[in-house]
Amino acid sequence: MGIPILPSSVPTATKWLGLVAAVWIQSISGNNYTFSNYSDALKSLMFLTQVELNNLSVAKDVGKAFGLLAGLASDRFPTWLMLLIGSVEGLIGYGVQWLVVNQTIKPLPYWQMCVFLCMGGNSTTWMNTAVLVTCIRNFRRNRGPVSGILKGFVGLSTAIFTNICSALFSDDPASFLLMLAIVPFAVSLAGIFFLREVPAVKYTTASEENEEARYFGVFNGLAVVIAIYLLVFGFLPNPTPFVSTAFAVVLLLMLALPLGIPVHSFFKKRFEPVLDMEEQQVNEPLLQSEENINENVDGVELEIKTRAKVGEEHTILEALSSADFWILFVSFLCGVGTGLAVQNNLGQIGLALGYTDVSLFVSLISIFGFFGRIISGSVSEHFIKKAATPRPLWNAASQILMAVGYILLAMAMPGSLYIGSVIVGLCYGVRLAITVPTASELFGLKYYGLIYNILILNLPLGSFLFSGLLAGILYDREATPIPGGGNTCVGGHCYRLVFVVMTAACVVGFVLDILLYIRTKNVYSKIYISRKPNKSSEAATRQLS
Repeated sequence: MGIPILPSSVPTATKWLGLVAAVWIQSISGNNYTFSNYSDALKSLMFLTQVELNNLSVAKDVGKAFGLLAGLASDRFPTWLMLLIGSVEGLIGYGVQWLVVNQTIKPLPYWQMCVFLCMGGNSTTWMNTAVLVTCIRNFRRNRGPVSGILKGFVGLSTAIFTNICSALFSDDPASFLLMLAIVPFAVSLAGIFFLREVPAVKYTTASEENEEARYFGVFNGLAVVIAIYLLVFGFLPNPTPFVSTAFAVVLLLMLALPLGIPVHSFFKKRFEPVLDMEEQQVNEPLLQSEENINENVDGVELEIKTRAKVGEEHTILEALSSADFWILFVSFLCGVGTGLAVQNNLGQIGLALGYTDVSLFVSLISIFGFFGRIISGSVSEHFIKKAATPRPLWNAASQILMAVGYILLAMAMPGSLYIGSVIVGLCYGVRLAITVPTASELFGLKYYGLIYNILILNLPLGSFLFSGLLAGILYDREATPIPGGGNTCVGGHCYRLVFVVMTAACVVGFVLDILLYIRTKNVYSKIYISRKPNKSSEAATRQLS
């Protein structure tokens, strides 16, 4: 017997409006990746060695370790409160850094600067957790595309900030920091009114899933256009003030275009007739847990509690006691830890190779990081639905390609920094976009906010290991002291050994990703079966068309 389903225009439009707000928030929340844009100003004002400067960047990334607080709060605090906490913390953290670089106040003691950089780094964990948890719960059957879009715009945010600052403020680091303080605060406050969790829809049809796919296609297409637009502007030689202002205005208009999706969804659903179709249940988690199974043995009632299997809902302790979690954790460290080290040291890498302005390389990493995120999210989702291909396979491919990028950077040939920036950005983006939905598929959504932030501990850990220790110590060993304090190094030898070690780390990550690919084949086969449309829903769709 068919079940009448009323068109639900408001909840559907609300979740798409929430995704638009999430895209705006992510477009301005990549400030953790912009340290190289103002690191030289901090180094000269505070007379720092490279190790001291790198430890400042580590302090920034340590802020992400306190993202565990955001993870714990994600199941207790509403989305609007998490956005408010993150925006206020970022305003304070980056605002104080602006006061120092603008020389409004004297440079603070080193430990105090570490605290404010830590606050700036932690602010993004509240915003990112609120955005990711809310949107992945709103779009449970399209986690890959959602992750790719959101993480993609995080990657683009670095290029958005860098290009706008270059266009309007002539690469002034003080103006750049002022933007980092004010813009995320204002956008997050606006997002408070639109981003919220929508109750899961119990009944879906093939036509509704196709409509979602089309909307995601629009998001992806627009994002690609924005990325190309940013890339083209980055290569313009000395644009005039008028061209720079026009670039900023057009960019803002392009970011406003996704508002058409919730408007279209609202009016389309509002005027749809009542449908009579077979029930199609969306089951979460993807695999049913085997807890509290009752069996009767010789008339005695026994309660059997088994540990959650991979693919089922996990508690935090169950996830942390799983070998698959730690395989994912360490492989993630090998990818994002090394990638973050390149981004944190890009200013000094550029100077060592003879480039006084590294803003183009920052933009290249950002834009190709976007392509890695947006493409890998959609492609991995496609191959799950078509061939049950486990997502970790794409992480393995990115690790090998990233190792090639580090080899090119170690060789320090003419143009290698351009190619290396593209490869590192692309692979770094793949790692972020693939790992986010993978964690939700292997360990469930109930405690996803906290599990995600435990994985994100790899950012401060990787920054400390590969940037603070490895890159800082090896650079200082090659550098020459300069009068007044600090040091400098020029030549391909400055970072060669750093890149060799990071190549080896990528090979280790590749082996772990292949191992996780083998271990999760069964899980993704079940996901593949669960996402195949049943015959009744197909028949209902044909009757409606």
